[in-house]
Amino acid sequence: MADEALFAGPAIRRLRKREGLTQAGTAARLDISPSYLNLIERNQRPVSARVMMRLVEQFDFDPRSLREDEAIGGVDGLARRFADERFVDLGVDREELQEFLSAAPQAAAAFVRLYDNAGAAVPEADDPLAASRREIERWRNHFADLDMAAEELADEMRLSRADIGIALAERLRERHQLSVRILPREVMPDSLRRLDLHARQVQLSEMMSIPSRNFQLALQLAQLEFSDAIDAVAKGAKFEDEAARSLFARHLTGYVAAALIMPYGRILRACEATGYDLPVLERRFGVSFEQLAHRLTTLQRVGQRGLPFFMVRLDRAGQFSKTFTGASTARFVESDKSCPLWHAHRAFDRAGELQVQFVSLDNSGDRDGGWLTMSRTVEGTGAPGEAQFVIAVGIEAVLATELAQARGVSLRPDDAQPIGPGCTRCHRIRCNQRSLPPIGRKLVFDTIRRGITPFEFAQG
Repeated sequence: MADEALFAGPAIRRLRKREGLTQAGTAARLDISPSYLNLIERNQRPVSARVMMRLVEQFDFDPRSLREDEAIGGVDGLARRFADERFVDLGVDREELQEFLSAAPQAAAAFVRLYDNAGAAVPEADDPLAASRREIERWRNHFADLDMAAEELADEMRLSRADIGIALAERLRERHQLSVRILPREVMPDSLRRLDLHARQVQLSEMMSIPSRNFQLALQLAQLEFSDAIDAVAKGAKFEDEAARSLFARHLTGYVAAALIMPYGRILRACEATGYDLPVLERRFGVSFEQLAHRLTTLQRVGQRGLPFFMVRLDRAGQFSKTFTGASTARFVESDKSCPLWHAHRAFDRAGELQVQFVSLDNSGDRDGGWLTMSRTVEGTGAPGEAQFVIAVGIEAVLATELAQARGVSLRPDDAQPIGPGCTRCHRIRCNQRSLPPIGRKLVFDTIRRGITPFEFAQG
C-alpha cells in the first residue's frame, strides 16, 4: 500500500511555478533528482506516497490538487458527459479526452462542475451554508493565526491548573468577572448555554456531559477574547450574504474553542504517539468523539502537519449536516447523500460502537485507492426528543497502515467495500442497493429480462 502512486504532473508543475522554483530547486526540496521530477511533471512517472508526503511537509500544499480526476471519474467520467447530445456534433474522441484530462485537469474539473450543476433548482451561491463551507475548505479548515493564539492561551491557563474545565472557569472569573452556574433542565429547557450579564454568570444546562460543558465554556471564552480576530477573518471572506458570514464566524468560534481544549502541539504529539487511537485521544483530552473528529481535520500547520482526515456528520436519511475535508482528498463526502453500503449507517443501530470499514469509491468503472473510515454515534445532551447523528472520520488507506484502528483490517484493494456518492451521482453497475437512477446516464429497458435493480442504464 505504501508504494501506491498517481500521475499528477500538471499539479506538480503548477506548484513549482507558484513557488517560483526551478526543477532543480524543487527536486532538492523533495529529496529526488531533477531528472525524476522532470519525468513526474511530464506524467511519465507517478507521484509516490513518499513524494506526496514531502510535498505536504515542504510546501503549503493542498493534496486535493493531486486528485482532480477523482471527482470527474477519469476518462470514463468525461466520456459519459461528452456523450450528451449537445456535444455529439463535435466528435470528441477518447484520445482527446485523455489529453484534456492529462494536460489540464483543473479545466476538466471546471467543465464537469458546470455540467453537473446545470439545471440546479437553487444556485449554490444563494445558499449561505454552502458559501460558508466553501470558505472553510478554501482555508483547508486550518486558521493558523487563530490556532497559534489559542495554543498560547491554553498554555497560559494550564500553568496553574491541569484540568481544562477548572482552567476555563477560572479564566472567566478572573479576567471577565463571570462565574459558572449549572442550572436544572426545567430552568433551561431549550438552551445549552446562556450568558447572563446582569448576574455575571455563564449558565449551563445540567443535561450536558462534561466534555460538552467544557466546550461551551471554551466557546464563551472564544467569544469574549477572540472576537476581533474572528471578525477580521470572517470579514476578509467578503461574503455577499450576511447569514453566510455569521455561519463562518460561528465555525471560527468553535475552531478556537477546540484549539483551547486540544492545543495544537499537544494533540499532534498525542496522535503520533498513539497511532491516532481515537478512544485513547478522547479520554486523554476529555473530549467527545465529535469534538475530536473536528480537530483531526484542522492539523495542517506548515512544518508540523498531521494526517489528512475528513469528517462528516450524517443523519438516518443519509444527509450530511457537517462536512469537513480539510487537506483530505475525499470526494464521496461532498455529495448531498451517502451510500447505504457504508457502515456509517450501521452505527445508528450500534450506539457507542466504533464501526471501522475499508471502502473505495467505485464510480464509472474505476476505483480509488480506498479509505479507512471510522464511524460512531455521538453522545447527546439528554434533551427530550433530541436528534441522533453519526460522526464519521476517514483517511486514505495508503496513509492508514500504522493507525491503531487499522490493526486487523485488510487494506488490500480487493478487500475494499465499493461505495458511491449517493445513488443519483453513482454510476456503479449492478448494485443491489440502488434506489434511484444516476443523473446523466441513459436508462435501458428490457422487456425480456428483469434485472436485479429497478434501474438499468448504458455504461458508456
